[in-house]
Amino acid sequence: MLVPASLIVFALGASIGSFINVVVYRLPAGLSVVYPPSRCPRCLNELKAYDNVPVLGWLWLKGRCRYCKSKISMRYPVVETITGLLFLLIFWVFQYSPQTIGYWIFCSWLLALSLIDFDTMTLPNPLTKSGLMLGVLFQTVLGFMQSTSFINHLIGAIVGAVVGIWLFDAISFIGSIIFQKEAMGGGDAKLAAMMGAWLGWRHLLLAVFISCIVGVVAGGSGAVLERRKWGKKMPFGPCLALGSLITLLGGEMIISSYLRLFP
Repeated sequence: MLVPASLIVFALGASIGSFINVVVYRLPAGLSVVYPPSRCPRCLNELKAYDNVPVLGWLWLKGRCRYCKSKISMRYPVVETITGLLFLLIFWVFQYSPQTIGYWIFCSWLLALSLIDFDTMTLPNPLTKSGLMLGVLFQTVLGFMQSTSFINHLIGAIVGAVVGIWLFDAISFIGSIIFQKEAMGGGDAKLAAMMGAWLGWRHLLLAVFISCIVGVVAGGSGAVLERRKWGKKMPFGPCLALGSLITLLGGEMIISSYLRLFP
């Protein structure tokens, strides 16, 4: 039963990835994400349903528009494939549980925010705020379904969000004093609040720690490969998203291993 279920999960994830591509393109441009239907950005011809099949549609068209033959970015099938694999990984870890559906939503928001931050160096409020509210709702519903105190889950989500935004506001304030310029964008603090609502304050701290390591490695590698000076602005949203994913999948193991080493 695992094989057909996995195929269905991957197909679902790839379909969500197709919609994420739409959100990433339209939201920063101030366009509706639901209307008009998908169309070629060059010739404006509306795409047929069979052209919109995730991953396979791009392969059938050989990466070109059916009408004007302009190139279609390879990022579209790559994002669809990554989303499908993320859904599959979460399904394998959490199986048939409420966490699976919740974390599918969480990772979809993280991926969309990461791509937008990479493209525009911004983290749109509509995504960070809706992600924060969904995180609080998820924790509350989880409390009901697990027959535990939903109040504790609700408070945990709120505390996690508050810790996230306070932590990044503090980092931004201290960084601006040290470097005499803005050290971190306001969107990063809102994303941290969203992460805190989903992960809780303890796992949030681990996710931020991992994100900082990823950021240092990515920034250092970029400085060496591009032969540029340190201090150039870089999108931190993808680092936070990767830190969140690692914490989501292995946070308990990392924390328990640390406590065994340093009781």
